[in-house]
Amino acid sequence: MSLHEYLHELNKIELLNPAKEQALWLSYKGSGDLNARGQLIEHYQPLVFKIVNRFKASETLIMDLIQEGTVGLIEAVEKYDFERQISFSLYAVHRIRGRMLNYIAKEGKQNWAYMDSPIEEGNSCTLGDCLADLSPSVIQQAEQNFLVAELKLALGRLPPKEQLVVNGMFLEGQEPKALADALDVSVSHLYRLQKQGVRRIRGMMSKLMHNW
Repeated sequence: MSLHEYLHELNKIELLNPAKEQALWLSYKGSGDLNARGQLIEHYQPLVFKIVNRFKASETLIMDLIQEGTVGLIEAVEKYDFERQISFSLYAVHRIRGRMLNYIAKEGKQNWAYMDSPIEEGNSCTLGDCLADLSPSVIQQAEQNFLVAELKLALGRLPPKEQLVVNGMFLEGQEPKALADALDVSVSHLYRLQKQGVRRIRGMMSKLMHNW
């Protein structure tokens, strides 16, 4: 399938209203309804494109990343606990993006750019700096892949809400107010979670770099 054909199919998707989506989650998680599972995967397919659209790459690589992101979406649907009342899109973003980044690291693709938000206010270092190397040697690429894996592990070790905040603000570029509303916290508390999450990541990564 070409990117044009994919976008054509994407435009056919009819988004679900909240009540219908909730009914599908109940049907799938409660009784294993595979038709409900399929509808949820289709409903959230635009999320895969939203994430891949942040990469600057050839059409071939974009389609490969869409396939990987779709696998991540399926995994997210299967593992999501809707009773926790955390937005599925916030939950799924990390797994979808992780699949894409794993593919890039594994295949050694270099024609991409992503995550240009600073990791901390007043600091020019970005999360993208930790993940992107446009012309690495074999040794540099091996080191880069290791650091990518360690950064992802650090993100995964954060408490759930801190992880969602760091992902949402730095990796997804979501507006603080919208993200705070989705997580049912105040904006001031959102920023506290952000600072705590960044501090934890810096601590985990600094220990690694000290022994590098």
